[in-house]
Amino acid sequence: MRKNVVVAGVSLIMLFTLAGVVARPAPPPRSAPGTIVIVFKDGHRQTFNLSEIERVEFPAAAVAASDNGPANADAPPRGHYVGKWECGDGNGSNFYITLKEGGDAMRSIGDVHGRWAYVNGEARVTWDDGAQDAIRKIGSHYQKFAYHEGKSFTDQPDNVTNARLTNPRPI
Repeated sequence: MRKNVVVAGVSLIMLFTLAGVVARPAPPPRSAPGTIVIVFKDGHRQTFNLSEIERVEFPAAAVAASDNGPANADAPPRGHYVGKWECGDGNGSNFYITLKEGGDAMRSIGDVHGRWAYVNGEARVTWDDGAQDAIRKIGSHYQKFAYHEGKSFTDQPDNVTNARLTNPRPI
C-alpha cells in the first residue's frame, strides 16, 4: 500500500510540473519583432513582449536629476541635435557644425574636429582647438553660443548667433 501511495505522489508531482512547463509560453527570442530589451547596468538583459506592456513611465524626478536629461519639458531630445547646423560666426558670416550620433563633431571653419554631448537639453561641443560651442533652444528658435578657449559653458559667451538645422527630420 505504501508503495502505491509513493508512486501516486510522484506521479502527481510530475504531472503538475509538466503542466506548469507546458502552460508557460516560451520567451520571445532576443531579436523578435514586437519586443523590447532592457539592458541593466550589470549587463544582464530582460526581454518583454510589447503586447503585454500597457505603458512605460519615467519618474519626473529621475529625469530632472540626470546630468544628461533635459532641464525642462520643452527641451528637444538628444536625437534632434544630430545633423548639420548652419550657424553664425559672430562676424556676419555663416559656417557649419555637424553633430554625429556617436558624439563626434566637425566645424567647417578650419575643418576642426570635436566631441559633443547632450547636457540639460542642449548640445555642448568641445573642439580640439579648445574652443566650445553650445546649441540651445531659445523659445521656438535655436542659437549658437561661442566660448573661447579657457571659458566654460556657464561663462558669458563671446558671441551668440542664430543656428538652423539644415537637415530636419522627424525624431
